[in-house]
Amino acid sequence: MEKDQAFLEFMIKELVDNPDDVKVERVVDEMGVLLTLDINAEDMGKIIGRQGNTAKAIRTLLRVVGMKNNARVNLKINEPEGSTRGPVAEATSEKSVDEAMEDLKV
Repeated sequence: MEKDQAFLEFMIKELVDNPDDVKVERVVDEMGVLLTLDINAEDMGKIIGRQGNTAKAIRTLLRVVGMKNNARVNLKINEPEGSTRGPVAEATSEKSVDEAMEDLKV
């Protein structure tokens, strides 16, 4: 296992409630290194974080590890099976401009 893959796996397993479900695949091509992360659906929120901040921080750390090893490292987080994100979440957030402005009035 390469250092970047081991680092990601260690970090994610420390953050989630279901560490046995964490799987990291590593693929190298002309674009660099792609690490693909699979986790339990219940842990998705912990890895994404508020407004995606945790995922952004993880990606930043992976870039630093990659720079140290002269490689471009990217992270793809697979949507877990049974996840409630996606069309359901998008449909509930669609509002007209007038409705959004009405929500802002105190």
